[in-house]
Amino acid sequence: MASERAPALHEFLPTATLLRLLGVLLLVLLPHLPRLPLWESGLVAAVLVWRALAARRSWRMPPTWLKALLTIAAFIGVQASYGRVSGQNAGVALLVIMLALKLTEMKARRDVMVMVFMLYFLLFTHFLFSQELWTAAFLIACAVAITGLLIEAHHPGSALPPRISLRLGGAMVAQALPLMVLFFVLFPRVPGPLWGLPSDSGAARSGLSDSLSPGDISSLIQSDEVAFRVRFDGEVPPMRQRYWRGPVFNQFDGRRWEAGYQIASRPQPVTLRGPALDYEVVLEAHRMPWLFALDLPDPRALPADARLNGLQQLLAAKVVRERMSYRLRSHVEYTLQPELSEGWRRTTLQLPPDSNPRTRDMAQRWAAETPDAAALVERLLRHFRTQEFFYTLTPPELGRHTADEFLFDTRRGFCEHYASSFVVFMRAAGIPARVVTGYQGGEPNVYGDYYVVRQSDAHAWAEVWMPARGWVRVDPTAAVAPERIERGMQEQLRGNVGIGELMAGGLSWTRLKYQLEARWEWINAQWNGLVLGYGQELQQDFLRRLGLIDVRSMILALVVGVSLLLGLIGVWELRKALPASAREPALRRWRRLQARLQRLGHVPAPGEGPRDFIQRVIAARPDWRAELEPALQAYLRLRYAGEDDPALLRTLSAVRLPRR
Repeated sequence: MASERAPALHEFLPTATLLRLLGVLLLVLLPHLPRLPLWESGLVAAVLVWRALAARRSWRMPPTWLKALLTIAAFIGVQASYGRVSGQNAGVALLVIMLALKLTEMKARRDVMVMVFMLYFLLFTHFLFSQELWTAAFLIACAVAITGLLIEAHHPGSALPPRISLRLGGAMVAQALPLMVLFFVLFPRVPGPLWGLPSDSGAARSGLSDSLSPGDISSLIQSDEVAFRVRFDGEVPPMRQRYWRGPVFNQFDGRRWEAGYQIASRPQPVTLRGPALDYEVVLEAHRMPWLFALDLPDPRALPADARLNGLQQLLAAKVVRERMSYRLRSHVEYTLQPELSEGWRRTTLQLPPDSNPRTRDMAQRWAAETPDAAALVERLLRHFRTQEFFYTLTPPELGRHTADEFLFDTRRGFCEHYASSFVVFMRAAGIPARVVTGYQGGEPNVYGDYYVVRQSDAHAWAEVWMPARGWVRVDPTAAVAPERIERGMQEQLRGNVGIGELMAGGLSWTRLKYQLEARWEWINAQWNGLVLGYGQELQQDFLRRLGLIDVRSMILALVVGVSLLLGLIGVWELRKALPASAREPALRRWRRLQARLQRLGHVPAPGEGPRDFIQRVIAARPDWRAELEPALQAYLRLRYAGEDDPALLRTLSAVRLPRR
């Protein structure tokens, strides 16, 4: 009976290599761990710790039945957590846990090779969640570590010192970077992705939702993520006019606002007045179909793949899964839908039956005492200003009758509390009204010519319909916290410290923190524009400046560039492969002196050292002593004593001998 083949010596896995593999695996997994279910993160950590202890204490690997059971349990766990085992989130979770379970059967160097290639693949999955500059830098560092591990896996015998494997891995990655840049610049871009991404692809972002309930927007204030960046062509409207229109809500169920059926209707008649504002928006991926526009966008100057719906909300042709740029023209003065149809009136007066009875009673009494809608709006705003209402980031929980509890009991809320209760009150008084969400404000970047609108600038306000005036924006928050509208949310979060005060000095730590954040934001904006935004149009514009006007010339330039780079790298590697001594200046000069002596009939014997050779030559030609002895001493000092004196090199080169 044939016995099993014994593993070759080079197949055994040193403990040091295994521990370094575990360290590299942990490094690559770190950004994914917070995204994984708690049970999976715990299981991955337990497997890593067990494998390290098993290597230290020479434990046996688990039996096949246990590994099979763990694999089946992993599939079931991912299916239970995500409802699927494919797609972005579930697929990455499954890949991570399978990679961890691979450690339970790893015994030899060939297993390290499998892990290394899986680590390279796992590295790419990070770009599904983030494409920021720090992500690219982190992944390059991870690539160096993985490549060092790959080099170590090919080294027979004991493990290499970490500094050597990392140095070699860094050298290989550095050699690949020019090729990467060349392919990035010259490889033809095609519109859209090269393959169909899973339905849950794209980084999950916090942002506005397709519905609104108390507490939704106040939770966004804690997020410092960028929602979009804006660059105005000319004059910038003041802060109080920078309302960025987003989802609009008509339908109310007593607690939650939704768009309702009007979302699919055509845009309503609008008359635009005042100066036009032209600007460009760079919108971050938020995985929703809407775009944001300065209230109100010009229907005649919309992007090609965008439209306005019946709520005058700007919508993209598809869900925004990638960062996108679009240009718009807006007017801050307008008359929207001056005539209201009966269907629109019913929709914008809708309230759930038997909800918020105290608000209904108060609204009906005030409506009977007030001559028109404008007067009623002003009376309610004055009520907010003069009574004890508070604007707070931590409002109390509301129950079934949200407007009643807010207006009569808690009187503490954020913008969505004021906007929602205001619209409920107006509808109860017989005045059409609706809730509008979006962003308000935007802060300039002191290092660039653009404005940054963050998730913390999310806002909700109301629109009230008045005869002949159409839909009029009313912001109840401005009645309670006017500084929020006049100076912006970012300034409120800094404790009412404006940019002018920050840049003028006096607040050293706050100023330094702001400057660092603004500089980092500017760097990210450049990264987004030049790298992440390098699509088909930008590539064509850039290459046209270089004289590459068609795909054929681009491919030719790519082939020539890659060939030249590979040739340079090859020459560099061949030069490094030469014996070290052949590159030493002292040895080159000594060999030239030997060649001259050979031409004069003095040939060194095999194995004859420099001293013996020169002494034999001097014995035959005593008249050359004055030239050859100083040259010999200079060479010995340079070559063997390790001296580095240019005068010695000159002495070695200055030997004068007859031509024959």
